[in-house]
Amino acid sequence: MVAKPLENSEMIQLEAGRFESTFGTSTLATMSDGVTLQHDMKLVGADSAKYDSTNGALHLEGGVQYEDPGSQIQSDSAEFSYGNGRIRFEGAEFLINANNGRGAADALEISDDGKLVLEGVEYTTCPTDSEDWLIQGKSIELNIKKGVSTAKGMKLKFKGVPILYAPYLSFPIGDARKTGALTPEIGSSGRSGNEIRLPWYWNIAPNYDATITPRLLTNRGVQLATEFRYLTEKNEGIIAADYLPDDSIINAARHQFSLEHLTLFSNGWRNQISLHEVSDSQYYEDLGGSLSISSITHLNRSIRFDYFSPNFSIFGQVQDYQTIDDAIVADQKPYRRLPQILINGDWSMPLGFHFGLDGEVVNFDRDVGVTGWRFNATPKLELPIKRSGWFITPTVAMDHTRYELKNTLPGSQTDPARTIPIASLDAGLFLERNMKNSNRIQTIEPRLLYVHIPQRNQDNLPIFDTITPDINLVQLFRKNRYLGIDRIGDTDHISVGITTRILDLSTGHELMSATIGQTRYLSDRTVNLPNRTMASNETSDYIAQLRIQLFKNVNFNFGHQWGAGIEGTTKSEARLQYRPANNKVLNLSYRFRRDSLEQGDLSWSWPITNRWNFVGRYNFSLRDQEVLEQFFGLEYESCCWGLRIVSRRHISTRDGIHDSSFGLQLVLKGMTSVGTAADKLLERGILGYSADIR
Repeated sequence: MVAKPLENSEMIQLEAGRFESTFGTSTLATMSDGVTLQHDMKLVGADSAKYDSTNGALHLEGGVQYEDPGSQIQSDSAEFSYGNGRIRFEGAEFLINANNGRGAADALEISDDGKLVLEGVEYTTCPTDSEDWLIQGKSIELNIKKGVSTAKGMKLKFKGVPILYAPYLSFPIGDARKTGALTPEIGSSGRSGNEIRLPWYWNIAPNYDATITPRLLTNRGVQLATEFRYLTEKNEGIIAADYLPDDSIINAARHQFSLEHLTLFSNGWRNQISLHEVSDSQYYEDLGGSLSISSITHLNRSIRFDYFSPNFSIFGQVQDYQTIDDAIVADQKPYRRLPQILINGDWSMPLGFHFGLDGEVVNFDRDVGVTGWRFNATPKLELPIKRSGWFITPTVAMDHTRYELKNTLPGSQTDPARTIPIASLDAGLFLERNMKNSNRIQTIEPRLLYVHIPQRNQDNLPIFDTITPDINLVQLFRKNRYLGIDRIGDTDHISVGITTRILDLSTGHELMSATIGQTRYLSDRTVNLPNRTMASNETSDYIAQLRIQLFKNVNFNFGHQWGAGIEGTTKSEARLQYRPANNKVLNLSYRFRRDSLEQGDLSWSWPITNRWNFVGRYNFSLRDQEVLEQFFGLEYESCCWGLRIVSRRHISTRDGIHDSSFGLQLVLKGMTSVGTAADKLLERGILGYSADIR
């Protein structure tokens, strides 16, 4: 007979094929021919059992099997004390459902609060025919409800060889968080020497935790890294700080600090704090570990408040930067904003009109050069008309900007101002057709933007934060050719673009998207940034983008910018990805920017046998004839463990100095990993790579 789970935790259900009992001052009952006992969500079965009322215990013998939502146990004998819900097994084999862990123990005891205590125990997540890694311990306590375990006299073996011993060790079961030592990371690099990280995780509370990591760099010294995370109903953030008291190479103390904070107020307001600081300009080059980090030139430090509603938004901040590139001179460093306030509003009006307002008040401050306040207000009136398949939006606006300046040159105006009208007409179509003999549609989406801005002399206005951005499909349909409002470019132009897409109606998947666009200027342009030459072309470069699924497993992305005359290609990017399976990916990409860079990039993750995987990346500068980054590695995966070996060489400083490193990572599935964090490097360097070893 099979007993069904009981929801009443006070009820015990007992079934037996044969039952004998004697009654007196104490009751002794003998059960045989198959015994089943069920209490709460626990189910126990055995060949026979004896019940002793004096001790309130049930003794089970022969083929004992136990099952609950978290574990399964088999043993020769067991004792069930129904008074306190404790069950003790002798000579037990067990299975933990949370992570497919299994093992054996001389004695195993389960308490009513979900704890398993094992004596003379062996534990692994490998299948029954394999024990590639194995934990042996004098005793282990597994708390299934909390998802954590503690072990005493523990020894970790890999392939029969002891690789770790600990008199006491605590580790999680599944995804639970637990205070304790994390797996050490071991690696090496040419400039900093051998490296050992010994992270310690502190589970302070369900919504607070910290990681403290001593880091030994044999050529530099001992660095201490800390990270604190917090999460409350309205707040979340991360505080991190690193400190190296004496770098042996430069004979100086070095540090890094960062804070990222977010507060969500119940009234719609939001606060963001971002603070970053390093002790010196070479900190990331020497201690960062990647080219992308070492190329950082400015660190943001800002406190922001913003509010959003359906018709109105406001943004305010104070902002500063730490410049960590010594090549940037004082008069080229970014301004501090002390403070900056932006407002944006849009309201519906009668007859379908919309009234909008963009405004800004900001104080620009710097140790060198002109400083001061900038006030800007741009009211606008538009009439958006949208119908099925088309739209048209005429807009008129008036941009007014005023300055209150300090530290100006003698004779220069301290309160210059500018007022410029802006008129535009934005229109587009959306056409679609069913493609023959397929469940697909094709769309054609042309768009046209006409903008008229008259010329106003702006040479007396300072340049606080305005640049000429790279042209792209977004910039193509912006009204001002400058990014920032210190200059409003005079223009009389038409921007035209057309997009076509192919969609699979059965899946909604976009199989192809292609866009091309260009701006044609109807008059000369005169407003310019200082020390820049004004382009006299009658048209902008062409801008084109293409995304297409060439075949079932092949995707191609392409972006191209080229001049209409003899200028040729200005920018070009292309990426081809072949991904026939989740564990197979091959990427080939190319980047070109005239007079700046030309790079090729090849990356892959490809199985060479059922268990071995070959990974790598080769990033080469065709312009400089130099390798920017290359790494090659092998991954091995078995049923319960994995291994990653990666050798890397990359440019680690802005002036082109190379560094080399070697990493090895051993992953014990369901337990931990040992060695360097090679998976992070592979995820960053190989598009589409998954570090999950399952």
